[in-house]
Amino acid sequence: MAIKNSRTTEQSSLYHNLEKMSTDELLKSMNEQDQTVPLAIKKVLPKIKKVINEVHIQMQKGGRLFYLGAGTSGRLGIVDASECPPTFGVPQGLVIGIIAGGDQAIRKAVEFAEDDTKQGWKDLENYHVTPTSAVLDTVKTMRSNFSHDVTWKSQNR
Repeated sequence: MAIKNSRTTEQSSLYHNLEKMSTDELLKSMNEQDQTVPLAIKKVLPKIKKVINEVHIQMQKGGRLFYLGAGTSGRLGIVDASECPPTFGVPQGLVIGIIAGGDQAIRKAVEFAEDDTKQGWKDLENYHVTPTSAVLDTVKTMRSNFSHDVTWKSQNR
């Protein structure tokens, strides 16, 4: 089961010149944007519920959840996957985060790793993905071949 990308963020002109902003301007802008998050999430709660319920069904069938991402979204998928066992009491390995560029990309950017149309699927196959697994693309744009190719293949298996 592949869960399609739901665009939840867009590039903002507020952040084109961060290096030119004062500390006060940065803090004010970040705080203003932070206040928009709960309202944005509230609007998509039914979609979030649907995804959670679908993933739960797959897990009850023996499937696992895979987060695939690049850059920050890949790192966040890894963080979330690593926190699932202590937070929710699920077994280690039930939720797995995979990042374009491999584990080295967790701490250091691996430029252009997100452009590889085959590596995402290879990385996923290393975990012996099954038809009951859920694959969640965490990339916010359609520019990452790494994860989008995997979700397409997952949907068309």
